[in-house]
Amino acid sequence: MRLRRQYLTHNDCYQAGRVIVPRGVMVHSTGADNPRVSRYVPGNELLGRNKGENHWDRPELDKCVHAFVGRFADGEVGIVQTLPWTCRGWHCGKGRLGSANNTHISFELCEDSLDDGDYFRAVYRQGVELTAVLCRMYDLNPMADGVVIGHGEGAKRGIASSHGDPDHWFRRFDRTMDDFRRDVARQMEGDEEMTQGQFDALMADWLRRQGEKPADSWAVQLVEAAQAKGLTDGSRPQSFATRQEVAVMVNAALNTVK
Repeated sequence: MRLRRQYLTHNDCYQAGRVIVPRGVMVHSTGADNPRVSRYVPGNELLGRNKGENHWDRPELDKCVHAFVGRFADGEVGIVQTLPWTCRGWHCGKGRLGSANNTHISFELCEDSLDDGDYFRAVYRQGVELTAVLCRMYDLNPMADGVVIGHGEGAKRGIASSHGDPDHWFRRFDRTMDDFRRDVARQMEGDEEMTQGQFDALMADWLRRQGEKPADSWAVQLVEAAQAKGLTDGSRPQSFATRQEVAVMVNAALNTVK
C-alpha cells in the first residue's frame, strides 16, 4: 500500500472538528474523469500539484472524505489521506434512517474514463489494502453486515444519499462490493497466494509501463549522446537491459575507442 498524508485543513469539515468512533468503511468513486489525486488535494512534488485551485482544501465546500485513491505525479497509483480517520466526514449525505457520516470512514476511488483495466485493478487493490488496514485498526469484520459498504449500498440501507457508486465502475470489470469485501477479508487473513501466471502477468505489465516512460530530465542529454554514438537506440530508457543488449552496447562502445 502506498499511503501519504495531506490533510485538508481549510475544508469546513476538518474545521468542524467532530469525531466519530468508526464502525465501518464506505467506498465511493468520484464520478468524473480525473484519475489524479492532485485534482482533489493541493498536492506537492510527490502527489502532483493542483494548478487550477479547484481542490477540496478550501472553505465553503459541503463535502470531504478521509482519503483519495488515484495516480500520483509519477503516474503510479497511491492513497492520500485527507482527514484523520476518526474525523466525521461529509461524504454520503443522509438517507431516511440517518447518515453513515456518523459511523463510517470513507474514501474516493478516482475515476478515469472507466475503460482502463490496468488502472482499475491498481485502484481496486489499493482500496482493498487500505480497507484491510482500517478494519484491523478499528477491529472491524469486513464480512459483517453493513461494515464495508459502497455509497450505493448505503443509499439502499437508508443511511446515505441516492448515489450508485462505485458499482457502475466495478461492473465494467466484473467486480462487485461482495468481491471487494471478500478480498479485504483475504487480505486481513494474509492467505492470498499468487500463481506463477499471475506474477508473470504483473511483471510483464510493470515492465511494459516502465518501457513507456521517458528518460528523467537529468538523463535526457546523456541518452541522446549515447544514441548519437551508436551505443543505444534510445528506446526504453527506464527499462531493464538484458545481458544480450548489454553485450551489444559494450561491443559498440569498444568499437568507438578503436
